[in-house]
Amino acid sequence: MTQRTDRVDELLRQEIGQLLAREVADPRIGFATITDVETTPDLRHAKVWVSVIGTEAERGAAVAALAHAMPFIRHALGVRLRIKRIPELHVRLDDTSERGTRILRLINELEDGASVDDDGAAAEALPTPVARLPHEGDAPELPPIPAPEPARRPKKRPTRHARPARGSRGGRTDRR
Repeated sequence: MTQRTDRVDELLRQEIGQLLAREVADPRIGFATITDVETTPDLRHAKVWVSVIGTEAERGAAVAALAHAMPFIRHALGVRLRIKRIPELHVRLDDTSERGTRILRLINELEDGASVDDDGAAAEALPTPVARLPHEGDAPELPPIPAPEPARRPKKRPTRHARPARGSRGGRTDRR
């Protein structure tokens, strides 16, 4: 990726997220978050990665609703953004949170000594946050380290350049 496509990706991610929050009123979309946008180098196509909270059926309905709303969003982006070409938007479901949840559940089961049962991997959507209890062998909690003071720059003195005296022409005395 180039810096240009990275900037366009981030701009599209922010703008599509704002448009979904403010302009699109489809109840099938539910709670959807634009996690990433990947454009091709020629800026003709873009994959819009979306994370949706809910069951598998709700996620599928939300992705279908988003795909249906993409022409409207593309038109709105054309009005809002000042770039030469607005790419064709292709919606993809981002399942990294579900995979992360599955891994956390497997780790917790291994720590508890329970047998690893991977049957409910598809049913769970997001992890339930719980406070972490201290375990034997944990490092002792240290007091926070104060932030260092920002370094102060010395004041710059104005530089004095050797300039020709007024009225002279840089060493030339006679002018023809």
